[in-house]
Amino acid sequence: MAGLFQNESHEKKHGLLTLNEAASAVGRPVTLIAEYLRRGRITPRDASGHRMFPFDSDRAYVRLKELERFIRLVERDIEKYQAEGLDADLGFFDVPERERTKHVHRLHPYLGKFIPQLVEHFLSRHFQPGQWVLDPFMGSGTTLIQAHELGLNAIGIDISEFNCKIAEVKTRRYSLDTVESDARAALRRLEAFAEQRPGGGSLFRGIDADFHTDSAYLNRWYSPRALQEILFYRSILGEYRHSDVLKMILSRSARSARLIPHYDLATPKEPVRQPYYCFKHKRTCQPTDECLKFLQRYTVDTVRRLREFDRLRTAAEIRVVHGDSRAVELPCLVDGVFSSPPYVGQIDYHEQHAYAYELFGIPRRDDLEIGPKSEGKSASAQEAYVDAIAGVVRNIRRFVRPGRPLFFVANDRLGLYPEIARRAGCRIEAIRQRAVSKRTERDKRPYSESIFQFAEKRLI
Repeated sequence: MAGLFQNESHEKKHGLLTLNEAASAVGRPVTLIAEYLRRGRITPRDASGHRMFPFDSDRAYVRLKELERFIRLVERDIEKYQAEGLDADLGFFDVPERERTKHVHRLHPYLGKFIPQLVEHFLSRHFQPGQWVLDPFMGSGTTLIQAHELGLNAIGIDISEFNCKIAEVKTRRYSLDTVESDARAALRRLEAFAEQRPGGGSLFRGIDADFHTDSAYLNRWYSPRALQEILFYRSILGEYRHSDVLKMILSRSARSARLIPHYDLATPKEPVRQPYYCFKHKRTCQPTDECLKFLQRYTVDTVRRLREFDRLRTAAEIRVVHGDSRAVELPCLVDGVFSSPPYVGQIDYHEQHAYAYELFGIPRRDDLEIGPKSEGKSASAQEAYVDAIAGVVRNIRRFVRPGRPLFFVANDRLGLYPEIARRAGCRIEAIRQRAVSKRTERDKRPYSESIFQFAEKRLI
């Protein structure tokens, strides 16, 4: 570090430097300095030295002493989550939360999805309207939705049947007035049910006042009142034309109504039946005792989000395929791939929606998940992961037009993707790094992702 910060000619009034001057003073790329500022690791300031909000890289200044101190921490490995070479354009730190979760992107919670702005960035630069894009690890359908907005046809594949149901509801064309009518009618019936429950007795013609289930999961994770409301709502779904939308409303509500801490919706460990200290609300909270309030909230929210997306619709086609991407056959050729494969040992994709599989009797295929959390990150788990992801790439390459790109977003801390590319018969043509922020999980530690661009191997 000796002599690194000796260029005092860069100093301005208040000890402030422009981003270019700061980069020159400390010998770091301008994009990295901007990334530190965007992430709040260093305070962005205006020309008077006051904290800048919102951040504007063209007008931002940085205090040299603060920057020097921070870089020393980085070099001592105290600031562990900073990394060289991050692409500031791909951080999307200035994108507000409402845009990250716009319209149907938040129709149903889903662990492991990427933000739509990242998808849009690559699709708009590498594809033309009317072309086909494939996502072999579709998840909840982010790539499909963003492709549709851009006028691109899209195919999504997923091994999870419930994931496919989420994507289908997000992307299907509906008579939205009928959807709203169905949703509000079902909600009114539930409200009447809830009002009469305390007094007991007959509720509706031909409907028993008490609902029961043999599901050990449902009986364990819900209070008696919440479970009655859930089971009643489920019992009337078949009476409505758009029951698929109502199932999404019920599933989302059932997720929130479980006997779990508010701060741990994504990965609950045990049911809570006593008051607890809530890290989310910074106070003592009570266990959830009802589902009705969530059904009321999500009925309105779901209809609103479907209408918002409907205004953005194009003539592009969307196809959802329930299947294993290692063996699936596609109906047409595609012009490229954009996908985020599962991370090794990170998420059990079926288990995160266990309530929905149990509630609707959907078959689970946990055995076909790639890199599940339950298998860990051992050497054997990594080997199985590499072989499986490479198998997917080999299979889908058969349907990708020659010379077209395959993009995979991955947090490759274990350095597995070079071997995946080799086994898939590909080469890594380019890698771009991005910092990830504003995550919804309780663990807010920043980390980076790589966007790997696979291409065909060159013939020698």
